[in-house]
Amino acid sequence: MGGESTTRTAPRSGGGTSSGPVGSRTGQRLSGLVVALGLVLFLGGFAWAALVYRPYTVPTSSMSPTIEGGSRVLAQKVDGDDVRRGDVVVFSDKEWVENALVVKRVVAVGGDTVSCCTDGKLTVNGKQIEEPYLAEGSSAEITDFGTVKVPEGRLFLLGDERQGSLDSTAHLTDAAQGTVARSAVRARVDAVVFPWGGLLKSPTGFETLGAVSQPGPLRTILWMIVGGTVLILGGAAYGPVAKRTSGRRDRTRPEPAGAR
Repeated sequence: MGGESTTRTAPRSGGGTSSGPVGSRTGQRLSGLVVALGLVLFLGGFAWAALVYRPYTVPTSSMSPTIEGGSRVLAQKVDGDDVRRGDVVVFSDKEWVENALVVKRVVAVGGDTVSCCTDGKLTVNGKQIEEPYLAEGSSAEITDFGTVKVPEGRLFLLGDERQGSLDSTAHLTDAAQGTVARSAVRARVDAVVFPWGGLLKSPTGFETLGAVSQPGPLRTILWMIVGGTVLILGGAAYGPVAKRTSGRRDRTRPEPAGAR
C-alpha cells in the first residue's frame, strides 16, 4: 500500500462535451453557411451572365483602338429600340455582309442629321462631337461625306478606326444611305474580356444630344463571382485551419498532474 501509483486521471472538460478536432460545432455551422452563400453568389453570377450576355469575337481592327482585331468581347442582349448614340453594337445586315455579324459604333439615330467634317470633328444635329475613343490626333473621318438625314427607326454607324473602316460611309450610295435598321441590332458591347480591356468607357461626347446608355450589370456580376469564390475558399479553409490550431494547443498544453 505504500507503493506509488502511476495512474493519472484525464482532465475533465468544463461543459462535458468535446469541441472535436476541427473546431466548435458553431464554427462548423458558420463555415457551412459561408460556403453555401459563396456557391449561391458564384453560380448565380454565372447564371445571370449567361442570361444577359453573349461573347463575340471582333475579327478586324475597324474598332481600334477601342477593340483590337481578334479581341473577345461581352455584349449585353438589348432590344434595338434601347440603342442610343455612342453605343458599340453587334448587328447583322445582309447589305453590309452576308452571314456575319458586324461591330460598329452608333453615332446618330433616327431623326438626326449627321455630317463630317467640321474642324476635323463629327457633327450631329449641328453640334460637334468629342470622340476621345478615337486614336490620338486622328480626324473623325478621312473624307467629308456631306450631310445625311437618318430615317426614323434606323441608325448611322462608324468604326472607331476611321481610316479604313467599312461602315456607313462605305454604303452611302445604298438605298438606305448607309443606315441600318434598329431591329438588326443583336447586342450592345459592354466590355473587352480577351485580351482584358475592361468595361468600355461611357461615350460622354454625345451627352449634349441626350442621355447615353448606362453600363450593364457586368460589374455587379463580376463582384458576385469574385465574392463567391472568396467565401467558398474561406469557408472551406475553416476545418484545416481549426485542426492545425487545435493541434498546436494540444502540443503546448501542460500535462496535468496525476494522482499519486
